[in-house]
Formats: sequence, C-alpha cells, structure tokens
Amino acid sequence: MAKFRAEGGGGHVGTDVKNAIMTGVSYMLPFVIAGAVIMGIARIGASMYGIDNIWDNSHAQAASQIVKLLHQFDGFGGLALSLMLPIVAGYISFALANKPGIAPGMIGGLLASNLGTGFIGALVAGFVAGYIVRWMVRFIKLPRALASAGPIFILPVGGTLLTCIIMAFVVGTPLAALNRGMEAWLMTMSGTNKILLAAVIGGMVGFDLGGPVNKAAVTTAMALLASGIYDPNTAAQVAIIIPPIGLGVATLLWKKRFPESLREAGKASTLMGLIGVSEGAIPFALSNPKIIVINVVGSALGAAMAVGLGAVNHAPISGFYGWLAVDGWPVYVLSIAAGSAVVAFGSLLVFRHGDTETVSKPAASAAPKFKVNRQ
Repeated sequence: MAKFRAEGGGGHVGTDVKNAIMTGVSYMLPFVIAGAVIMGIARIGASMYGIDNIWDNSHAQAASQIVKLLHQFDGFGGLALSLMLPIVAGYISFALANKPGIAPGMIGGLLASNLGTGFIGALVAGFVAGYIVRWMVRFIKLPRALASAGPIFILPVGGTLLTCIIMAFVVGTPLAALNRGMEAWLMTMSGTNKILLAAVIGGMVGFDLGGPVNKAAVTTAMALLASGIYDPNTAAQVAIIIPPIGLGVATLLWKKRFPESLREAGKASTLMGLIGVSEGAIPFALSNPKIIVINVVGSALGAAMAVGLGAVNHAPISGFYGWLAVDGWPVYVLSIAAGSAVVAFGSLLVFRHGDTETVSKPAASAAPKFKVNRQ
C-alpha cells in the first residue's frame, strides 16, 4: 500500500496568509487593469456623444455604429473585471496548495461572486479551498497504483465540492443577509440629516470596494435616485473614486513607502479612480487591511462635504467625464480632492518604509508536495 503525504505546509500562518493574498493580487491585477482601461475608453468615448450609460443594453441597437462599438467595448471591459474574484481566489488557493488548489479556489471565487459576497467572499473562498486541499493532501491515503489520481482527480473534485458547500451554506447566507440589511437600513435613513446620511453612505462605499457593504450603499442610492432623491447618489459617486485616487497619488508622492508591486498597482489605481472603478484600491486593502479605516474616513469626509456644500449629481456616474455635468461641480471636485488627500496622507500611517512582500509564487513552506511512501 502507499499513501499521499504532504511535505512542508508547516510555515507560519501569518506568513502563509500574507504571501497567499499578495500572490492572488499579483495574478489579479492584469485582469483589473485590462478591464478598467477598456471600460474607460468606452465611457470617455460615449461621453463625447452625450451618453452617460453606455453600459445599458439599449445602446446595442443604437443607430450609430460607433455607439454600438463603444457599448461592446464596455462589455469587454466588464467581462475582464468579472474574472477578478475567481482569479484572486484561485491564486490564493494556489499559494497554499499548489496546482491542485487552483480549480477549487477559482470555482469558489466564482460562487462568491454569484452569491454577492464581493471580494471578501472571494478571499474566504481562496483560503477555504487552499487549506482544504492542503488538508486532503496530508491525510488522504491511497494505494500506490492510484497515487497519480490524487492531484488531477481527487483533490480538484473533492476540494471544489467542499469549498462550494462551505461558501454556499456557511459564508454566503450571512453575507447576503448583511447586504439586504444594509439596504433596508439606508432606506430608513433617507429622511434624516443629509450630511450624516452622506457620511454613512460614503463610509460604506469606501469600506469593501465593491463588496456587499459597498453594493448595499450604491444600490440603495440608485434606488433613491429613481425616486428623485439625489443626495445619496451624490455621496456614493464621490466615495467610489476617493480610495483609488488617494492611494494612487500616494504611491506617486511617496514611492519608498510602498513595495514594488503596490507602486505598479498605484498607477492603475489612479486611472481606475478617474474613470469610476473603486476596485483599483483593492490590492492595498489586501496587502494591509488597516488601510480600510483610512478609506472609510476619506470617503465619508468627501461624501459629506459634497452633499453639505450643495453639489448634486443627477446621474449614476463617478468618472471624471461626468464631473462637469454635476450641479456645483467645483465643490464636487474639491470634495473628491479633499477625501483623496485624507486617504493619501493617511496611507503614511499604514505603509512604512521598507515594507516588502512575496508575490507571484507560493511560499515553499506553503506548497504541499506529493510523495508516495512504501509500507
């Protein structure tokens, strides 16, 4: 008889977690950058035709061939961004469990996306998949003749099934309930002090950068927009872009504070912020979750300032191509600048000189190796 045995995998948990997150981020970035740039091209081009919702399906039947093409471009960009959560989850799992962890991680990340749990759910999926596969490698015993079936059959199938069960029945339901609760709570606040409401919405948008808390705030703001209530939308659209712009600017001003991978992410983050994509700040939040507090403060301040000083954004557009259409646009732009400055300077409290991280490859201690032992 023979058995699988995991060699290694005994590294420090904190190191494993950090390396896994940064590995996931390093593989995710090209998808995010490609998607954001293509969407930016589409939306800037559409603004020249006076179109502020080029993503709407009605433009697929537009009379202008250029408008049709821009609509398709926006779809291409959205398709690239839709791969972000599966990729980050898959390569977090890869860093922990090597190649057998990729399929369970990616499928778990896709499920997290479908469940509406955002990037937090994708992180959970990646770690769940990685540690499940690592555990399976360590404890599953097979006859020597079947040893080769482990990495290509047993681990992907078993790891995927167990990861999906945990995501669907343990993680998904609580986060979905949280999402619905946030929406209901915001709806009840629509008649209260508008500055407080703007600060709450701004803080929620800046909290998880496209996750369930962010989605609850943005969805509710858009629902109120349809009812002619504009302050929540103004707050949300300001807050969406403050973290990526602030962190992107910080990497330009204080390069030595950031590791090389985040300097590169900062270039994309600035562009993504300008075109209205908050996910540009995700690599920074994954690298050091303390920055989430700074993002919340900066987003809340900018949102409250815009609403309190009388700016009104009538459309669900956060990118720079829509700023001049905002009532009181100088105040609107000033509020974005103020919130971004808070995030940029606040990042100095979080990121220190000499911060480094390991990316792209799983740590040697974290990658299980397969070995057949004779008994």
